[in-house]
Amino acid sequence: MVPSGQLNPANLSPAAMDFNQLPDNATDSTPSATEPDQPAWEEICEGLRKAVGTDAFHRWFHAATWAGHRDGIAAIAVPGEIHQVWIEANYLPELTTAVNAVHENTREVKLVLSAKPAPDGSDPQVPDHNHHNHHNHCGHTVLSGEALEKRVKAIGLNPSHTFSSFVVGANNQFAHAACEAVARKSKTGYNPLFIHGGSGLGKTHLMQAIGQELIRKHPACRIVYLTCEKFTNEFIDGVRRGEIEKFRSRYRKPDVLLIDDIQFLAGKERSQEEFFHTFNTLLDGRNQVILSSDRPASEIKSLEPRLVSRFECGLTVEIQPPLMETRLAILKQKSADWKVRVDESIFVYLAENIRSNVRRLEGALMRVASFASLAGESVTVDKIEPLLRDLLVEESSRIISIDSIQKTVAEHYDIRLADMISRRRPASIAFPRQVAMYLSRNLTKGSLMEIGEAFGGRDHGTVIHACKKVQSQVTTEPGLKDTLARLENLLRR
Repeated sequence: MVPSGQLNPANLSPAAMDFNQLPDNATDSTPSATEPDQPAWEEICEGLRKAVGTDAFHRWFHAATWAGHRDGIAAIAVPGEIHQVWIEANYLPELTTAVNAVHENTREVKLVLSAKPAPDGSDPQVPDHNHHNHHNHCGHTVLSGEALEKRVKAIGLNPSHTFSSFVVGANNQFAHAACEAVARKSKTGYNPLFIHGGSGLGKTHLMQAIGQELIRKHPACRIVYLTCEKFTNEFIDGVRRGEIEKFRSRYRKPDVLLIDDIQFLAGKERSQEEFFHTFNTLLDGRNQVILSSDRPASEIKSLEPRLVSRFECGLTVEIQPPLMETRLAILKQKSADWKVRVDESIFVYLAENIRSNVRRLEGALMRVASFASLAGESVTVDKIEPLLRDLLVEESSRIISIDSIQKTVAEHYDIRLADMISRRRPASIAFPRQVAMYLSRNLTKGSLMEIGEAFGGRDHGTVIHACKKVQSQVTTEPGLKDTLARLENLLRR
């Protein structure tokens, strides 16, 4: 730290010296940034350390220096833009309080860039697992063979979920690249990494591939993988048994934490509170967090805004349903892995008829392969149709949810998804919201109460009114009937 009175102006950028544009009324009599009446920086640091914790202080403030005070504005010099953006977004109130405790006439704290880099030259947002330190124990020995498989299974990962077995297509290319970057521990700042997409599209595969790659290259790396449901159940059990510290010790100390289906935190207030502190502890300790969800963080209902903002502060990637070419590639790779010979026409038939779910696609191929093996005869489309009837029916009659209706209607009317649950009532928002309620009533099994709850906690009377309003306008506006039909077709695709 730089104590009061020991600041060297040569170490600061010009921006730091003028406080990044001081007020126009600043005069020559205003104290300069280097005058001896500057507050005791060490005292400010001590108050800040108590407010944010030792780990967060060391991570974000250990390289900061006092840059002066002028016209009620205190300037703190930080070594890079990452420090500047992160502190402003997360710790500015605590920093302002700490400065005011020493210098009472401070009305604003500004973060300016110093010419001096962080002492270790590191990016504070990116865990560097190649060094041994108090929060990191990753080694350099490479695991392989039985030793690797044993370690992978002990953590709860599927040995077949590797990057080499993942088929990359236009629908998942960006997500795959981001996961590989995290697995290589590149200086990317992808922390947390938030992967979202529909069920059966490969989110779990990519998450577990990251875990396996890290284990292979860094056997001593502490990795924890679990589902959100397990996290919640263990938290409840820990509270019930009075073993909450044991629970926290397990989940706040790994180098890499992977949690699947984080959307199940929705509505669980105490679990959200616990995960909030777990998440902060890991990021403050420069450890990697990887999460998956069936929808973007902002669309998870009943999830605290502070968790949403933290989930979105790293990198968010989406996996979409695979295109025809990718579906064919998946089938051919699985066929080669299972050493099953299937005619090209079967691949095409499966790829054309099962489009939305990779897991279902692989299940269909498994049935075909089993049939071919047991029957001992060539497989044709006519023979497998009865075998796959339930899968094909399920695929054709895709279950429509209230969430998908809200999203489709919002996109059609070019409004924000958040407007579906907001209290705003201009016609440009109110009518699309009524259309979404009407479709929810007609295309889902949700009760009036459930539909109202999904639209921002509205009562059943509001839903009934919306349905009547849309139904009456169908008779007077011919174009609305066509619009409703198009929306239904989109939802059933």
